[in-house]
Amino acid sequence: MKQIVDTRTKLLTEKPFHLMVSLSLPGIIGMLVIGLYNFMDAVFVGQMISPQAMGAVTVAYPFTLVNNAIATLLGVGSASILSRAIGEKDQKTIDKIMGNLIMSVLILSTLVTILGMIFTRQILLISGAQGEILENATEYLRIIFIGSIFVNFAQSANMVMRGEGLLKRSMMIMGIGAMLNLLLDPIMIHLTQNVSGAAYATVIAQVIQAFITIWYFLKKSKNVRIHAIRLDKRLMSEVLSVGVSAMLMQLMQLIQQTLMYNTAASYGGDEWQIILGACLRIQAFAFIPLWGISQGFQPAAGTNYGAKEYLRVKKLTKTFILGTFVFSLLFYLPVMAFPKAMLSMFITETNTVLLGVSSLRLFFSTYILLGVMILSITLFQSLGKGGIAAALTLLRQIVFFIPLALVLPKIGGLGISGVFLAPVLTDVGVLALSSILIIKEFNKMSHLEHKLSASA
Repeated sequence: MKQIVDTRTKLLTEKPFHLMVSLSLPGIIGMLVIGLYNFMDAVFVGQMISPQAMGAVTVAYPFTLVNNAIATLLGVGSASILSRAIGEKDQKTIDKIMGNLIMSVLILSTLVTILGMIFTRQILLISGAQGEILENATEYLRIIFIGSIFVNFAQSANMVMRGEGLLKRSMMIMGIGAMLNLLLDPIMIHLTQNVSGAAYATVIAQVIQAFITIWYFLKKSKNVRIHAIRLDKRLMSEVLSVGVSAMLMQLMQLIQQTLMYNTAASYGGDEWQIILGACLRIQAFAFIPLWGISQGFQPAAGTNYGAKEYLRVKKLTKTFILGTFVFSLLFYLPVMAFPKAMLSMFITETNTVLLGVSSLRLFFSTYILLGVMILSITLFQSLGKGGIAAALTLLRQIVFFIPLALVLPKIGGLGISGVFLAPVLTDVGVLALSSILIIKEFNKMSHLEHKLSASA
């Protein structure tokens, strides 16, 4: 128990700012590593093959989020339980987590592989992909689906490490996978001369990362070990109740991007699909520091809440929100100042780049405010209040984004500009809603702290 005790003591006693830095930096680096997979796939195929090949990878990307959704469903749910169990010193629950996770990954990933391989082309048609982009995207996505079990285990088990507060260790293991992917991308693309090379590179890297992760939990981990590999009904119920909000974030992102690609194809054709694909890749990569900070925030909030340190949870939330604002400047300023250079990483045709400059600036304009939204969802996940987090996620897409994406292109001749304006207005609405929910939760925590002090 020594390692858990040491981690628990750090999470419960270290100053909020120092804790944010010590947890967030490896979290950000770790998420950067994950983001490098699809980001570098798009860069390499765009530069080594063609803009159409890059378009194929970006059109396929939303559907790879099915795997991300499974990994986050199981990983975030398990990590939330783990961090609260650490706060409560509940070793019995800790011992069940990895066995339950592995069995869940095997079942759900097998379903994704089978259904994904059968219906790859049909689901890509939903995004409006046609011709060369459709053919390349189909080949890329089928290979990704083959590796689902390894991808999902590697990612979800890594989230368990983060839930324990071991963000440096999780970062190192992810780093191995990312470096392998980075090295294999140009080699496999050169050998295959098409987008399948990028997919093979990603799957091979994730297979190796998965085996390293299994070795770690079998041989090296002192506290969270692999015991009986079986589903635990009580544990699984809690994993699903918390993890469903994280899964919905991934699935709603799939819906959002698919709808945007389809609308872009209707109002601007292949050229605007390529521009949108580049904008989405830049945005996804820029979200990494925000997700990284949220990964550091989760064990801090969960462990302190499990230990009934309610005032400290409030202080940590405020500190981490400030951190998201500061870190987001590192991406916000370069993108807004040099949009042409950013788009040129993915698109080699100058005219297409120039056409997309103003749209990238519009699309990215609210990015700097999104830390509040991400940390509010993470907060509710960490506290075991998955229903609130899920409701916030669904409201973001169903109430705000989908109606705006369908209506705005038809208003006042906005056309393709409406596609890029829809997520901006969505973000403003979600920011207001997230702020209200955090304030209400803070009031509840103050009440709990008062009752705790009165009974002491």
